[in-house]
Amino acid sequence: MADLSSDFVGIKSPNPFWLASAPPTDKEYNVRRAFDAGWGGVVWKTLGQDPHVVNVNGPRYGAIWGADRRLLGLNNIELITDRPLEVNLREIKAVKRDYPDRAMVVSLMVPCEEQAWKEILPLVEATGADGIELNFGCPHGMSERGMGAAVGQVPEYIEMVARWCKQTTRMPVIVKLTPNITDIRYPARAAKAGGADAVSLINTINSITSVNLDTMSPEPSIDGKGSHGGFCGPAVKPIALNMVAEIARDAETAGMPISGIGGVTTWRDAAEFLALGCGNVQVCTAAMTYGFKVVQEMISGLSEWMDQKGYVSVAEVSGRAVPNVTDWQYLNLNYVAKARIDQAACIKCGRCYAACEDTSHQAIAMSPTRVFTVKDDECVGCNLCVNVCPVEDCITLEPLSAGTLDERTGEAVKPGYANWTSHPNNPASTTAAE
Repeated sequence: MADLSSDFVGIKSPNPFWLASAPPTDKEYNVRRAFDAGWGGVVWKTLGQDPHVVNVNGPRYGAIWGADRRLLGLNNIELITDRPLEVNLREIKAVKRDYPDRAMVVSLMVPCEEQAWKEILPLVEATGADGIELNFGCPHGMSERGMGAAVGQVPEYIEMVARWCKQTTRMPVIVKLTPNITDIRYPARAAKAGGADAVSLINTINSITSVNLDTMSPEPSIDGKGSHGGFCGPAVKPIALNMVAEIARDAETAGMPISGIGGVTTWRDAAEFLALGCGNVQVCTAAMTYGFKVVQEMISGLSEWMDQKGYVSVAEVSGRAVPNVTDWQYLNLNYVAKARIDQAACIKCGRCYAACEDTSHQAIAMSPTRVFTVKDDECVGCNLCVNVCPVEDCITLEPLSAGTLDERTGEAVKPGYANWTSHPNNPASTTAAE
């Protein structure tokens, strides 16, 4: 069977599934339940030194649902822990003592002053924790105090604090990055320049999920007022995957360990993060939606998939897809594919026809008896019909191999070109005369 054990910057865990720093990791009771359910590690909810952290006593989450009320995303306005620092430290030490084989990483956020970091790091180290995660991503509440995303949006601050921590502690330093920035590569480079052992991303996205049209206040609403918060859950996964890939293929940060965060709900989500360069994944919203035992499905699913594919370790999966991530200009513009409809599977709903006829290329015909067929001479293989069809695999795209007739032109499909520079349709191309 596949070996799911993880060694992330020297932090060992029985599997690559960690709980992210969030409400589920706020206290000993929760973390013990999580470890008993099978989680490989946790990042303890962010600790600080400010005794004036007070969370609202009311709604802390806004939500986005799918049509079936499946939770797609949460907007969170909860701050870092409001429990006393000494209580958290005592509980961290007790849990690590009783679960020595699990990863125990502690998230930290203190003012951007060297002395503040030098004071808190020895206290965390004394608990026996395996590492620290610097919370440079929280977009609400703490950023107004000059912490969280206020630090993560300034690469110079990231490098400075990471260096302070590396000079002060024996523990591996993971820098948690904010997605609320134009180019994620710059903060990642700064973390590396400061000596950080790894980065984790993404933290939550600045957001307002909805507005109550009766009270005219954003949700969640506190006494008639609302605030921006941090968006997380399945809806943010595409953004997280892209940012992970940007770091994994950047020449200046290539090879830097990455802990992937953002919408991991199933084993497949985790495998995608691993394939794009992550060494492990962190989960929050899925646990808050389904409970801690959801990790058991993640473990069994990932293990079974790895067995089927012949992967023997998590490290063997990590980064496999990175070489296939490229810039648009390097895509093969001579690649041709056509939509194909399985008539036996078609339920005649007409979604493909409506979408293509109204908003795409008018490449699907509808007969009087509602039989839908593809017009090859109009189809550009855009995939819209595949995505709107409610029946899985009813519509598929069929690539045309070199030498196949392109029914749009009646000409044979030519071998692919490396990029736009050499493509015949480019007037500046040296092959334009072909």
